[in-house]
Amino acid sequence: MVAARIPMTRDAFERWLDTATPDLAVIADPGAVFDGWFWDGRRVTDEWDDVEDTTPRGFFAERIDAGCAGEPEITVLLHREGALEAYLFHVGYDQPAVHTAMLLLAGAGALRSGPGEDAVLFWAETSGSLFAPDDEGWLSVLAVGPGGARFVAEHDLTGPVAGLAVAQERFFALVERQAEDEEGWDWDSGDPFRTDTPRDPSFVDPAVLSDPAG
Repeated sequence: MVAARIPMTRDAFERWLDTATPDLAVIADPGAVFDGWFWDGRRVTDEWDDVEDTTPRGFFAERIDAGCAGEPEITVLLHREGALEAYLFHVGYDQPAVHTAMLLLAGAGALRSGPGEDAVLFWAETSGSLFAPDDEGWLSVLAVGPGGARFVAEHDLTGPVAGLAVAQERFFALVERQAEDEEGWDWDSGDPFRTDTPRDPSFVDPAVLSDPAG
């Protein structure tokens, strides 16, 4: 799971969607992903080499298309109440996807409303639930602000976890609706499974799926 809530204006959110994947230098300490958390001592070296050269719009639209085809990639990405909200499920530690998501969210810090930092959370939980702020299972916390990003070995997660409550609710609503779609599918038809539920505006901002040239 990767999740974050980063305050920004609507205009900034739409500019972020078409911002290229930033250089890894936007993160001050890219090797320190796990320092201080459950996998403390596990160093990250060449894992960043497979980060996609893309944009948030391209990356997340591709994930949503995969979800529409029944792939186990679940994406909530919205601009809601003055903030970018992301709540992402991956199967296992999908390093290219996780690191690309982290780097794209690190780049969002440059468009943050006002000073300060926000937390990009990374954890492993097959249910998709947030941990309690003081849980010992968190894998990583990336602090993101206008001046760049950095992995932090300690962080009070009370505010970030509370701020992601609505995104978590929408995640579970999406999971439930997709399960209903699969249960109602005529598997005997031989047609490949397809659902438009992941494209619902309750789960993904329509701008993510729009043609920027249009």
